[in-house]
Amino acid sequence: MTPPAPAGMTHQGRPVPYIAAWSQEKTPLPRVLAVPGRITLAGCVDDPAGVSWRPWSSRPGVGEPRPGEVHGPRQRYAMRHLLCRVCARPVVRDRHGWPWLLEDHRGGQDRPEREVTTHPPVCPDCQPVAAAEYTHLRAGAVAVRVGRVLTDGVRGTLYGPAGGQSVAPRRETTVFRGDTRLRWVLGSRTAATLLDVTVVAVLHARHRTPDRAPVVRR
Repeated sequence: MTPPAPAGMTHQGRPVPYIAAWSQEKTPLPRVLAVPGRITLAGCVDDPAGVSWRPWSSRPGVGEPRPGEVHGPRQRYAMRHLLCRVCARPVVRDRHGWPWLLEDHRGGQDRPEREVTTHPPVCPDCQPVAAAEYTHLRAGAVAVRVGRVLTDGVRGTLYGPAGGQSVAPRRETTVFRGDTRLRWVLGSRTAATLLDVTVVAVLHARHRTPDRAPVVRR
């Protein structure tokens, strides 16, 4: 399987992260329908595991980059194959694991063990770019190495029956394989659980971001 987009793209002299969406890639959401025991998208085929994914077109380099928006298929590809989310090269494992850059949610803990993230890994060379381009990292981040990665989560919108084939969105959530709610989630990104985590460096906050999302741990 080949990557769904070329790596190392730039726009007006600035690097564009591999998983960033471009303005011409947004696809209208088909009708979300209820069928026995699950949701499905009208005219779309679910993946072999039965997950319905929000569709995207693949037109990297067309229009304007949207660094704040994640292109779902490229995010899932990068997470599944452990590619750097900026340059799309495979990240290299050392004796401590694969390189990652995370929001600093440690609190009283010394390391972000069992943290769940939808952000693919970042190679050391691209970590300064990621720290500058991604607003969620500007309030403080930690560079870590991850010994084990479980990519068994789906982040998306949980739906519920609303009568007949109608459904209604309830909330954004993360659901893991084996959870019966998975068939009622319209997935947007793959969620990974990070295990055997070693902190390599702490990046101090550049400014505060009051809308920072809460951390999820398993």
